[in-house]
Amino acid sequence: MAGVEGVLLDIDGVLVTSWHPIDGAVAAVREVRERGLACAYLTNTTSRTCDEIADALRSAGIEADSGEIVTAARLTAEYVRSTYPGSRAWVLNSGDITADLSGIELDDEDPEVVILGGAGPEFTHDALSRVVGLMLDGVPVVAMHRGTTWATHDGLRIDTGTYLPGMEEVAGTNVVSVGKPSLAAFLTATDLMGTEPDVTVMVGDDLTNDVLAAQRVGLTGVLVRTGKFRQSILDLAPQRPDHVVDSVAQLPKLLDELA
Repeated sequence: MAGVEGVLLDIDGVLVTSWHPIDGAVAAVREVRERGLACAYLTNTTSRTCDEIADALRSAGIEADSGEIVTAARLTAEYVRSTYPGSRAWVLNSGDITADLSGIELDDEDPEVVILGGAGPEFTHDALSRVVGLMLDGVPVVAMHRGTTWATHDGLRIDTGTYLPGMEEVAGTNVVSVGKPSLAAFLTATDLMGTEPDVTVMVGDDLTNDVLAAQRVGLTGVLVRTGKFRQSILDLAPQRPDHVVDSVAQLPKLLDELA
């Protein structure tokens, strides 16, 4: 790349784990900003609103403004408003993100569209069976993302993307997903930053959903060996990340090399 003008960061597993900062993350983000680079956060976190995520990052010592945060919920709300205007929506999600779904009428009794957020205790056998039943009745289903896992201090947890293939097979239809690894998510984020993809770096801990997806639209991918990173996945992957670093703490050094 000719130079770096912006840095796009995944949050969970890259900057924080269970909202506690990863070693070196605070200093790395501070240096990105001190260099005058555009900075934004692209996350599939669906348990908190943009405002709550910004507050949590600041509590961890990481500078962030809610306007810099692109969540799967924010992207999904834009998609549903434009694709199914005025439709009543049932939102199945772990966490209250109503504030980021403005302009969408919520109705879990008689929905005209189903929105699947992040997996959690709400993803019961009965709830998922009802979603499949609605799919069979022709009700469209939109997933905020297709992420399969996220990392916590207690280990990996499975996420929405783990359930989707079986639901699609039963219903015989595809579920549209809006967040990562949707290519539109990365383009929306770079547009927010005011940078072009070819001068923007994407830093993530998920080889497929964060890094390779970003590289497909022209961003420079940086995979960190923290969070959900597993060496076995990298070893077996047919496609390679542009760069691999031990953690986000090595980002400033990599930026020097790219410059």
